[in-house]
Amino acid sequence: MTLKKFIILVSITVLVLFTGYQAYYRLGIYLPQHREKLDYFMTTQGKEILKRGEDGKFAPFEIRGVDLGSGYPGEWAVDFAIDKKTYKRWFGYIQDLGANTIRIYTIHHQDFYDAFFEYNSQREKEGEEPLYLLHGVWVNDYVANSHNSAFDGAFLDTFLEDCRTVVDVIHGKASLKLGYQGEGSGTYRHDVSRWVIGYLPGVEWENTLVEYTNQINENKAGYTGRYLFTAENASPFETMLAMVGDKLIEYETERYGQQRMVAFSNWPTTDPFAYPLLVSDTRSKVNCVDVEHILSNDETYFSGMFASYHIYPYFPDYINIMREGEQHPQEEILEHYGRMHKELLEYRTSLLKAPRIEDYLRKEDYYDGRGRLNTYYAYLKALNRYHTIPVVITEYGITTGRGMAQQDVNTGRNQGHVTEQEQGKGLIECYEDIMASGCAGSCLFSWQDEWFKRTWNTMYAVDMSKTPYWSDYQTNEQFFGIMTFDPGREKSVCYVDGNLSEWEEEDLVVQNGDMTISMKYDEKCVYFLVYKEGFDQVTDTLYIPIDTNPKVGSTYAENEDIAFENAADFLMVIHGKNDSRLLVQERYEVLMSIYHEEYYAINPYYKENTPEADSPLFKRIHMPLKLKSLLPKVKDIPTGISYETGKLRYGNANPEAEDFDSLADFIFSGDYIEIRIPWQLLNFSNPSEMMIHDDYYGCYGIENLQIDEMYVGIGSAEDTRYRIRMTALPLKGWGKHVTSHERLKSSYYMLKDYWTSLK
Repeated sequence: MTLKKFIILVSITVLVLFTGYQAYYRLGIYLPQHREKLDYFMTTQGKEILKRGEDGKFAPFEIRGVDLGSGYPGEWAVDFAIDKKTYKRWFGYIQDLGANTIRIYTIHHQDFYDAFFEYNSQREKEGEEPLYLLHGVWVNDYVANSHNSAFDGAFLDTFLEDCRTVVDVIHGKASLKLGYQGEGSGTYRHDVSRWVIGYLPGVEWENTLVEYTNQINENKAGYTGRYLFTAENASPFETMLAMVGDKLIEYETERYGQQRMVAFSNWPTTDPFAYPLLVSDTRSKVNCVDVEHILSNDETYFSGMFASYHIYPYFPDYINIMREGEQHPQEEILEHYGRMHKELLEYRTSLLKAPRIEDYLRKEDYYDGRGRLNTYYAYLKALNRYHTIPVVITEYGITTGRGMAQQDVNTGRNQGHVTEQEQGKGLIECYEDIMASGCAGSCLFSWQDEWFKRTWNTMYAVDMSKTPYWSDYQTNEQFFGIMTFDPGREKSVCYVDGNLSEWEEEDLVVQNGDMTISMKYDEKCVYFLVYKEGFDQVTDTLYIPIDTNPKVGSTYAENEDIAFENAADFLMVIHGKNDSRLLVQERYEVLMSIYHEEYYAINPYYKENTPEADSPLFKRIHMPLKLKSLLPKVKDIPTGISYETGKLRYGNANPEAEDFDSLADFIFSGDYIEIRIPWQLLNFSNPSEMMIHDDYYGCYGIENLQIDEMYVGIGSAEDTRYRIRMTALPLKGWGKHVTSHERLKSSYYMLKDYWTSLK
């Protein structure tokens, strides 16, 4: 053979191999194969989920899972920065917890699947039970919240393709790129399908997407596939889901000869029920997605479907709103809405042709096994009573963030501002409610804290493009995990515990007679060590003015009758264990600048209402909880409900202490006081670059202002005749170079003790 022919032959061979590789691993092209027998190891029967044992027989299986995200400190979720070693360590922690399942929302980097394969292979080699996997299929946020209906190509074609890709990934037959810059590129070659129990296509569907799809696709209601089909009363959106599920099952059946359970993600906003007027209006509950309208062909699909819901105890608490609404006479409701608006809402609700939730509630449902009023349990009972298929709560959780966004007024399982111990207790109670209501399983949200997350009542105050680079203790959404990431490579720079050994002479910033302040900071907080000779922890009052913004602030606090050298923006008042707080100068109060109508019923951007730049009024710092009451009246305005987030909590914040309180802000130690203040509480929008809020009324809203120092001083109640001297603390951001270390929360160990004690 001549050299030329040899080169041509090699080139053709390489081209054929490359084309085949691309077709098989990237494009998912395959030849359907006829198989006499399909393989499946999970199935549903009535309200139960069953798993096939080694003896070939099916037995009830409880999904006891943990939701696992891809977020990591200093990285976005789409950076897929978690490595194989970390995943394997986490799998061990999760299995030790007493869980049997991991739920992921989307395709992860190949390191996840490599770790999952190696971990489970080793478990089986040792004769131990493996971890199982529920695999989600994500829908792009922009596509789901833009001008598309669910039948548009940008939505449906991508959704179908992503379903096929997930199937190929778990079977080890995919090569793809993930993330904005392709950081998640991977060759998926490990077949982990024998541990994958089901698929969860979709996300928490927005009202707008569901309603828009249903309105412009009325002629597309109804689908009949080989595996799934719709009931006569299915909506166009439910038709789309049936089609997606059918094609997913078809692809895996024909290409791999296997089947798995399928469930479509859902949440209360689009649950299958119709509600009274107040719920429909205040919570925009005007659409339904009902998986009972999606049916399966028992002759071709053997794994079965279950209903998947994300349900938390505090939001949206429809049943508590219903109870509250019952306290208002119909005449009052009619007066509030007006007859035409009331009839319009009732007409929109009637179009749903949905069952009334009242028909699925019983009086006894309102009280849990502890005998207390529990509308979370009642809602779970209604769902289970309605559905004919297994119900799995694939998200429930409680966050340990310092900030709070919602309240569970009945059981105290709030969204935020709970300790790690309270989180553990609340998670156990939620789990008990879920299982007592008849559910077939659950997945707690979530395994790890994720710094990049946002929350409705703080997202306006931070730079959303830099959230992974600092731990925002005020944003509760970042702290749902039962494993957290504390700043510092091995330990934090400071623990508010009264132990002074971590403080050095170079930390000294302020000295004023017999009083001093030392300071340091990390990715989460600013720390203060305050000293006053002969300090009386009960009667003494100390004032710590803080000046960050050079454009606003006051040299005098009239409500405390204390003066400062610099124009302070904040004033910390230390007065006993129960009455210490951080105050903010009126001009620099973010609540008024953003939510003035809801909480002040005035517009401060009108010149006559704008606080003076040097206003001497220092106000308590509040965080929004509700923007309006259930039936607001003119005489009741402002109607917003908030809580004082600037109040400082006394306790020991060292995780190794027996009396550990994860929410503690300060502690006394003889003549010393140790304090920590979260960055956002000082109006920092991005401390990684030392960005704070600029003057709201000079910028007409929130704009960023970079600073390189803050001024701090200290005085006592006896110093009212003098201006408190203030000294500069140099500030230098850390950019994207964050430090962190893992720590299992107290809630992890509480849940572990509970779960491992169960059968």
